[in-house]
Amino acid sequence: QVQLVESGGGVVQPGASLRLSCVPSQGTIRSYTMGWFRQAPGKEPEIVAATRWTGGNIYYGTSAKGRFIMSGDNSKNTVNLQMNSLKPEDTAVYYCVASRSRLITSSYPLRDQYEYWGQGTQVTVSS
Repeated sequence: QVQLVESGGGVVQPGASLRLSCVPSQGTIRSYTMGWFRQAPGKEPEIVAATRWTGGNIYYGTSAKGRFIMSGDNSKNTVNLQMNSLKPEDTAVYYCVASRSRLITSSYPLRDQYEYWGQGTQVTVSS
């Protein structure tokens, strides 16, 4: 079915920035509800950001607010996650996710609402 390919992860120092990208194998990014989850070692996956692309509204998890920005590039059919002021606690595998349904906001943090998950890209923040 649909594959999501993430890129942009790496190892950085605290305070640095990274930009993650995600490209679906079929369909336009705006034909899906799309988002980002992350999973730290020993933890359950948690929502980072998600959007239905309607009205320019983007949902952010608590840890992402004020530091991360999710956006879409229509010309490249690419979803981006700009991560600024990175902290050691941001260390995790980051997953691009998508749903064919137009999810309501209360559903955004629920893992089982997304049919498609990328393979994940590792982000490590360490001094």
